[in-house]
Amino acid sequence: MTPDEIPDVQNLKMWLDVNGERMQTGSTATMIFGVTTLVSYISQFLILEPGDVITTGTPPGVGLGMKPPRFLKGGDVVTLGIEGLGEQRQQIVPYSAG
Repeated sequence: MTPDEIPDVQNLKMWLDVNGERMQTGSTATMIFGVTTLVSYISQFLILEPGDVITTGTPPGVGLGMKPPRFLKGGDVVTLGIEGLGEQRQQIVPYSAG
């Protein structure tokens, strides 16, 4: 994406669903450090290339903070997205030691 395609990266809605149930809703507006600050800082140590992903944390609603805690399990489907950037979907596969 280019700056003309997303006018304000600090005002994008984010969401995460597990098996179709909305678990997290947030916005880039609540980030502790803004996108430009993060890119500037990381660029001091790394050369960022197109397609690189910078992980920044998570909005409220993580499973560990629930009462009782809730964790992903094999077969769960996680769908997440950021307004204007797109959506992705993953199916959880159980760990196999061999």
